[in-house]
Amino acid sequence: MEANNGLKKQLKLWHVLALGMSLMVPTTVFDVYGIASGATHGHVPMAYLFSVCAILFTVFSYVHMVKVFPRSGSAYTYAQKVFNPHIGFIVGWAALCDYMFLPMLYALTVKLYMSSFFPGVPSWLWVVVSILLFTSANIFSVKVTVSFNSIFVIFQILITVLFAYFLIRELGTGTNFSLKPFYSAHLSFSAILAGSVILAYTFIGFDALCTLSEETFDPKKTIPRAMIIQTLFLAAVYTSITYFMQLLYPDVSIFQDPDAASSEIAQKIGGILFATFFVAITVTGNIVGGVAAQLSTSRLLYAMGRDNTIPKKIFGYVHPKTGAPIFNVLLSGLFSMSALFLSLETAVSFFNFGAFTAFTFVNLSVIFYFFFKKKQRNPKAILLYLLSPILALCFIGLLWVNMDLKALTLGIIWNVIGLIYLIFLTKMFKQQPPQFILDENVSG
Repeated sequence: MEANNGLKKQLKLWHVLALGMSLMVPTTVFDVYGIASGATHGHVPMAYLFSVCAILFTVFSYVHMVKVFPRSGSAYTYAQKVFNPHIGFIVGWAALCDYMFLPMLYALTVKLYMSSFFPGVPSWLWVVVSILLFTSANIFSVKVTVSFNSIFVIFQILITVLFAYFLIRELGTGTNFSLKPFYSAHLSFSAILAGSVILAYTFIGFDALCTLSEETFDPKKTIPRAMIIQTLFLAAVYTSITYFMQLLYPDVSIFQDPDAASSEIAQKIGGILFATFFVAITVTGNIVGGVAAQLSTSRLLYAMGRDNTIPKKIFGYVHPKTGAPIFNVLLSGLFSMSALFLSLETAVSFFNFGAFTAFTFVNLSVIFYFFFKKKQRNPKAILLYLLSPILALCFIGLLWVNMDLKALTLGIIWNVIGLIYLIFLTKMFKQQPPQFILDENVSG
C-alpha cells in the first residue's frame, strides 16, 4: 500500500481563509471569556491586545518561512530544513501536542455547552458524536470539507454581530463608554499575562494553514495573505466584543457558572430564543473547528509519514480518489476519543505546550535562516528577520513562564518519549532521520 499519490492542489485564497476561520472558530471568544475575565480581574480586552502582539510577530515569522518552504509540515518542516532533521523531528513531535489535542478541545467544548442544555443526556455521548462528525467530514475531498465549513463560519460571524448589537443596545446610547476594560487601578501585569496564556488559545490555528501549502495554488502568496488577514480580523472582533461584554458585566462571578458566562449573558441580553440560537451556533462552530483541526492534524502526520519518520505505508498514504490521507484522519479520530478521560483544562495545557514549542522554533528558524545562513543584514532585513522574531520570542517567553506546571510536566514527558523514538529510529543518532526532498523548482 504505497503512498504514490501526492496531495492535490485544489485551494484558493477564500478556501484557505474559510478553513482558517473555521479552525480558529470566531465564537471561541465566548468559550473562554468567563475564565479569562476571572484571570484578568475584568480586563479581557487588554489581555487580548497583549496576546495579539505576542501572536502577530510570530505570524510574520511563519509568513517568511512558508515563502521559502511551501510544503506541508509547518514548524516541523522549517526546523528540519534550517537546523537539522533531528531537531525537526523533535519540533514535529512536540507540535503533535498542538495538533493532536486541538480536535479534543472542540469536542470537550461541545460537551460543556450541550451538557448544560441537556443535563439528562450522558456527557460522554457528546464527545463521541463530535469526534465521529470530525472524522466523517475529513474522509472526503478537502474541497468538500471547505464547503461544509464555509457555511457555518458565516453563521458564526452573524451570531457574533448579533451578540455585539444586543450588548450595545443593553448598554444604551447614553452610556459613558469608559476605558476600564483596558485599564483601571486594579490592573496588574501578572493578571494580563495569566489572561494572555488563556486567550492565546483563541488565536492559535493560523499556523495550521501552512500544512495546506501543498494543496493551495500559489502558496507563497496565498498562505501568508490568509494568515495575516484572519489574525487581524479576529483580533479586532475579539477585542471589540469582549470590550462590550466587560463593560456591561465587569464581574463574571455574578453568574451561576462564571466559566460559561457567555451563554448566560446571551440570555440576559437577547432572551431565551436568542440564547438557544447562540448555543446552537456556538456548538456548531466548535464542530466545524474540530473538522478543520483534524484536517490539519492529518496533514502534519502525512508530512512526517512521507518523510518516513513515522511508518510511511500508513501515514504517507493518500487515497487516490479523495486525495485525503485517510489513515491519518482515522487515527486522529481514534486518538481524540481519549478526550473521554480528560478535562478541558488538561487538554488546553497539553495543546499550549505544543503550540508554544512550534512558535519558538519558527521564530528561531527565521533568525538562523535569513540572518545567519543567507546573511541578509541590511536595515530592512534586520527589522524583519532579527528584531521582529526576537520580539516574538520575548512575548512567547512570557507565556512560557506563566504556563501551568502540569502543562510543562506533560509536555516534557511527551518529548522524552519522542526522543527515545528518535534514538531508536536513528540507531543512537548514527544516521539521519529519513527526509522528503522537495523539488524547489516546482511551481507553487
